[in-house]
This record gives sequence, structure tokens and C-alpha cells, in this order.
Amino acid sequence: MEPCLENKNFLIFTSSKFDGEYESTIFTIARHLAQKNRVFYIDHPYTWFDYIKLRKTAGWKLRKRHFSGQADGLIPTQNPNLNIVIMPVVLSINFLPEGKLYRLLLKYNESLIRRRIKKIIQKAGIEKYIYINSFNFHYPDVINGLNPQLTVYHDVDPLILPYDTRHGLISEKILVKNSDLVICTSRQLYDEDKKINPDTYFIPNAADLTHSSKALDENLPVFESIAALEKPVIGYFGNIERRMDFKLLDEVTKENPDKTFVFAGPMDKAFVPDWFFSRPNVHITGAIPYDKMPSVIKGFDAALIPFKRDAVSRSIFPLKLFEYLGAGKPVIATDFNPDLVDFTGDTVYYCSDASSFSEAINKSLAESSEMTAKRIAAAAENTWEERVKVLHKLLIQYLKKKEAC
Repeated sequence: MEPCLENKNFLIFTSSKFDGEYESTIFTIARHLAQKNRVFYIDHPYTWFDYIKLRKTAGWKLRKRHFSGQADGLIPTQNPNLNIVIMPVVLSINFLPEGKLYRLLLKYNESLIRRRIKKIIQKAGIEKYIYINSFNFHYPDVINGLNPQLTVYHDVDPLILPYDTRHGLISEKILVKNSDLVICTSRQLYDEDKKINPDTYFIPNAADLTHSSKALDENLPVFESIAALEKPVIGYFGNIERRMDFKLLDEVTKENPDKTFVFAGPMDKAFVPDWFFSRPNVHITGAIPYDKMPSVIKGFDAALIPFKRDAVSRSIFPLKLFEYLGAGKPVIATDFNPDLVDFTGDTVYYCSDASSFSEAINKSLAESSEMTAKRIAAAAENTWEERVKVLHKLLIQYLKKKEAC
């Protein structure tokens, strides 16, 4: 029988907003944990800068009454075992240089957050709980003095942006060092964190195939703007931004004028070259709601993951990879993360240059129907259900280890 945690309390402190445009990895994990446990999902705190900047947004209005120090911050969800916890507003201090002043004010911010957590613990009658910090390296010492059964750090990305590295490089090391257990979503992060904390493990991202597999439904209509495109359609669903290898795409779209390349998703134009908007066989849809994803992917004859090969992409386990496979679609990707082949075998084409990318597209369009079943099977081995089983096993192991000390 697979190990399973039941009737435990989880406090999950995250850098992801619970109401973000796309459901985050950790919120997905929280939902799975809440099937048999009580979970309190602690929303990333608003700073005073956020408070002013976002005050006309729906998210601000939803949180407004919970900002007061007198509030408990609790927002129930449809699952009675899963509650959202809104934090009080904290000081905006990230602009400060690293040093004594920053760390002093950080302690004050952490005390505000800690006070709210204590209130939740008391109100909910929590005696024992597991604390998971999911990539919220901005507040490394929040848990000090709160005595959880187990402390876990969930490391999901390398620190790249100046906003994150200014203080995060120091703060994240504190989290990694002081946690009972560290879980990384890539082998690169695992290799780095293992040097600091030997209790570090690799659990990659996965996909919710219940959604993407809707693309296999014969009765599901193809998204209207995709259905109108000339076949074959080679598609990408996701953010169009700095990770994309536009140099490779420039060559591939030129080499394949007989194919329609569609890019469905929000765009950061600061990283997108001019040719992308004028190439006749490139079609840009703009942002499409996530609930429409199956009908979009259903219209793809093959799916793309054209990421650059760099230090950032080396650590990425893209959810869209398994979503594409779960929809039965051929996938052509750059070889940006060599770890991926261990999880997909021969169901994905990994390419090193534009020539091999074009060749893979043509091969994928000529594949037999047998490959569809093989891709779906590969996706089924990379679901959140499978990943959470691994997480349960680790948490049980470390709870026993702590209790034996």
C-alpha cells in the first residue's frame, strides 16, 4: 500500500497568490494534501507598495477586510479542509541594500506574519503541524519560535531577477540550511541545495491530466480562432517571453512556410523580436483563459516547447510538456533540460538546432496512431497524484525521524 498522510495539519507559506491567473504548483499540491488533511494556504503578503498600486484590483478588494491586525485572515474554499490565510500588510523594504537595516526591518515584517500565523493556530486548535515554505525566500525566519513538527522548503526556481537576488541569495540559503527537508523541482536546484543541506530531494513538477486530456474528447470543438487556421498547425500554449528561443523560431518558421505556427498566450513584448509580428505563417492569439486550453491544444497537429538553452531553462520542468502529452499530441522541444528525457523516454523530440527541430516537426506529422497511446501513457506517469505519493513518503519518513530524535 502506498504511504499516505491523513489527519495532519499543514501550514503552507508561499510566494504565489492563491488567486493568480494560473494555478501555481504549490496550490495544486495544497489541494491534493487537503483531500485527507487540513491545509492552511498562507498567501504571499502585500507590502504597502502593493497596497497602493493594487488598490483598484479585484484581488485587493477581496483581501481588504483581512489586512487589519484584528482580523484572522481566513478565507474558506469549497473544500472545508483547505483555507486561505491573508496576511497583514508589511513594510516595503526590498529596495534597501543588504545589511543590518534591511535585516532589522525584515524581522519586524516577519513578526507581523508570525502573529497572524499564531492567531490561526490558536483559532483552529492546531497542536501539531507540518510547515512548508514554498519558495518564499523573502521571509526566511517566519517559523522561528512556532515549533512545527517538520519544516520543509520547496525550491521551485533559480534566483535570477535583481529583485529576487538582492536579498534572496542570502535568505534562501538560510531556508535551505534550517529546514528539516528540502524538495527541489529540478536536478540543478537539487545539486545546489544538497551541498547546503544533505536532506534534499528531487521531485519534479507534473500535470493535471484531468484538464488537458479533455482534448481527446471527440465532441469537444476546437477553439474557434485555431480551427480557422490552415493545417498543419504547429502550436505553443503559454507565456511568450524571455525563455523563448526566438533565433531558433526565426529559422524554423522560415524553413517551414507550408505550416502554420500558432502562439497562444500572454506576451512580454520587451523580449519579442519584430519579425515575430510580421511573419505570414506565424499566428498570435493573445492570452486565452486556461479553461479553454484543451480546445486550443486539440487544434494542434504538433506542440512546441522552444525554450532557450541557458541556466534558467536548465532547471525548468514545464507543466505544458505533460499537458501536451496527456492530450496525445506530438511534442517537439529544444534540449533545454536534459533531465526531461528520463521522464518522457522516446515520446518527445528533443532538438539542438533549427534543422533538427524542422526535421522533428515533419517526423511528428507522419507518426502512426500508436504513438498517441504511448504519449498518453508517459503523461500518466507524471501526474500530481504520482508526485504527491512521493511527497507523502518523504514526509512520513522525516516525521518518524524527528519523533525518534
